[in-house]
Amino acid sequence: MDIRIGFGYDTHRLDVGRKLILGGVVIPHEKGLWGHSDADVLLHAVCDALLGAACLRDIGYHFPDTDPRYKGMSSDVFVTGVMKLLREKGYEVGNIDCTIVAEAPKMNPHIPAMQEIIAGLLGVERDRVSLKATRNEGMGPIGKGEGIAVHAVALIRKN
Repeated sequence: MDIRIGFGYDTHRLDVGRKLILGGVVIPHEKGLWGHSDADVLLHAVCDALLGAACLRDIGYHFPDTDPRYKGMSSDVFVTGVMKLLREKGYEVGNIDCTIVAEAPKMNPHIPAMQEIIAGLLGVERDRVSLKATRNEGMGPIGKGEGIAVHAVALIRKN
């Protein structure tokens, strides 16, 4: 059995006039994440972790922010594309583990919905999608509420 682990990281700044979308869930907040697509840092980090595990470069390589086709695109399209690439190589997802780093809003009420959406996109059971949230305790730009970051680890396997 071929088992691989990949790491993903993404960060976007918060800005007024945007929806805050994490893990495919719209979260009520006065600011949203700025980016070329919907700027869903959670799904972007998951994509990079999966792509890294399969040695398939990164999300920017496959879905460049210079391509107008991806302007305002829902990030679930990126996850679906990444899963297609993994399946073509014979891989399936074992599990993912993610940490959302944000001062506000509180993430815990939204985690079950995020898990459900991500599990569906990956084609796995919900108990294979671990999501946690933490704060930067006021340190740095994220700690000052200027952005949100996500760390993700993915295990993929091929029989």
